[in-house]
Amino acid sequence: MNSDILIIGGGVIGLSIAREFYKKGVAKITILDRSEIGKEASFAAAGILAPQAEADKADDFFRFCDESNRLYPQFAAELFDETGIDIELDKSGTLCVAFSGEDSEEIRRRFEWQKNAGLEVEYLSAQETRKAEPFVSPDVLESLFFPNDRRVENRKLLLALQKYCETNKIEVCENTEIKELVVENDRVAGAKTFTGTFRAENVVLATGAWTSLIKTCGFSLPEIKPIRGQMISFFAPQRMFSKVIYSPRGYLVPRADGRILAGATVEDAGFDKSVSAEKTELLRNRALEIAPGLADLEIRDAWVGLRPVAADGLPVLGAVPGIENLFIATAHYRNGILLAPLTAKILADTISENKNSDYLNFFGLRRFRAAKAETRA
Repeated sequence: MNSDILIIGGGVIGLSIAREFYKKGVAKITILDRSEIGKEASFAAAGILAPQAEADKADDFFRFCDESNRLYPQFAAELFDETGIDIELDKSGTLCVAFSGEDSEEIRRRFEWQKNAGLEVEYLSAQETRKAEPFVSPDVLESLFFPNDRRVENRKLLLALQKYCETNKIEVCENTEIKELVVENDRVAGAKTFTGTFRAENVVLATGAWTSLIKTCGFSLPEIKPIRGQMISFFAPQRMFSKVIYSPRGYLVPRADGRILAGATVEDAGFDKSVSAEKTELLRNRALEIAPGLADLEIRDAWVGLRPVAADGLPVLGAVPGIENLFIATAHYRNGILLAPLTAKILADTISENKNSDYLNFFGLRRFRAAKAETRA
């Protein structure tokens, strides 16, 4: 069981990295996943690609999100050519709505900094908002429209990436939990599992919320916490919305098949993936604030995903210091779907071609050592 690349974790990040390596001509690629491929945070997501709607400032993280968003049209087109699966990239944009004076203050602040940064954003009055989305509550005061924000059907994206792996003979091992990494002479030689040892020239940890559970034999990884996010969905027999609609308390995501997703909670609850009736009602109420007409629809489904977050809320990317051939791509928190194309490209470029990226400096592991040093000082 020897590979050129061993990827531990089969969510959207791990699958996208495997695809990038294959495109670069890497022959032997293996993906290990502790459960079913693509059935954790990536499956539970809403598929929102909204760097502008969620950004507070034009910092390095915003630029990372924005650049990855711009890769999506080509990413989606290539996946369709490669697999025949349409990931439903929708370019209708995102609407952020205000229902209170405090909401309006946030709307105006965001509009101001984004216009000053040269970003494309439109201010809409209450009347213009209702014209754009007629089912939005009559209590809406104003909104911002972000025409460059997008969305995808994340579950179809996962299906496309899985089919790509299957078609191109990328080895995928489900229900294969690793016991520990095998370290020999400051190199990771592979990973021990309960079914055997997988050896590889290079190892990538795309292990999401489970990263901190990995036994590393003497070296440390940053703490990654699971943050539970519950979502619900309605079903509408007729199309109600064309865009993703945000309020400061929740969001709605329309799907082509008639589903309307409503999310999401943010809960520090460990690895508990149980669905809460209380949170279901909370999400329903937040959805009704945006669109009271949803009260006539029944809740079709409710589910939970565990999103990986680092102490500073930023992704963790790049080489693990002190270990020659171990790399990491995790802690994408609520942006795993959005950041998958660019994360995959950066990791494949640095491992295969030794290319550097500013994002490896911004989001590398050395920042945690610097933070510890500052704390001690």
